[in-house]
Amino acid sequence: MIFDVLTYVALQLLGFFARLMSWRVARRVAALFGDVIHHIVGLRREVVYKNIGATFPEKTADQIHNIAIQVYRNVAVTFFDVLRFPLIKNRDDVASLIEINPELYFRGTDNGSKGAVVVSAHYGNWELMAFAFGMLVKPITIIVKPLSNGIIDRSMNKFRTMFGNRIVYDYQAVREGLRLLSDGGVLALLADQSDPSGAYFGEFLGRKATLFHGAAFFALKAKVPLFVGICRRSIDGRYKVDIHEIESSDLTFCKKDIVLLSLRYTRIIEDYIRRWPEEWFWLHNRWKNGGDGECVVEKADTTKERK
Repeated sequence: MIFDVLTYVALQLLGFFARLMSWRVARRVAALFGDVIHHIVGLRREVVYKNIGATFPEKTADQIHNIAIQVYRNVAVTFFDVLRFPLIKNRDDVASLIEINPELYFRGTDNGSKGAVVVSAHYGNWELMAFAFGMLVKPITIIVKPLSNGIIDRSMNKFRTMFGNRIVYDYQAVREGLRLLSDGGVLALLADQSDPSGAYFGEFLGRKATLFHGAAFFALKAKVPLFVGICRRSIDGRYKVDIHEIESSDLTFCKKDIVLLSLRYTRIIEDYIRRWPEEWFWLHNRWKNGGDGECVVEKADTTKERK
């Protein structure tokens, strides 16, 4: 408990100083912070290099090293950006940080009147994307896992819900999520990390791994459209959100189609990771659960995306 309090106080102090800096200075300090974590602290460095190397066996050691440096810098910048959330006061503030075009979302949900599932990954600044979607498009309910540090968990959830978004913990999600979707709400969740339950297995970035089927379950059960939202950093330092609607009109609520839909959105996430690997959160041991679970790799077309 004392350690949790001290960690919270340290983060509060870091947040205080991050908010005193200009946006550009905060970004430079964050990048330096990332270099320290990578070169000196070495936080999960072995996992990062192993993951990148196994995913990109064609890359040289220098190329993997350069990707790793950018990964740590991007994680640090994302962290600092979240600490600066209290500086966001209105729509113009958030629009200055991130670009999001909701046209595809509105087209697929009858101008926002239908419920929808939005699935994403720990990519770019996923927290800012959820924040911006709630302010600029429509408030969303985010499925989250409770953090082990309860004080930080409550503080983080205050950030997430500052302007209308709601959160629901994963162990409450089924009943709350289906009710929300039936009422025309938007349910958001991340689907790129390892599933500790090990219920279903498939291929992720070329290796056997657990796959999350939650987003597909919700979309097919509630008969609502499913979108993939990916947030990535632009050259000017701002963020841009890409939205994809995943075809599901050919599917019904059954085990086989839940698997197929989950593979369709997983392939979109994989494509971004392969194209811009420095934006993904490689610090997570994604392939730690690669055991003898039920393998659900499909040979059918898993690339369908509604244009």
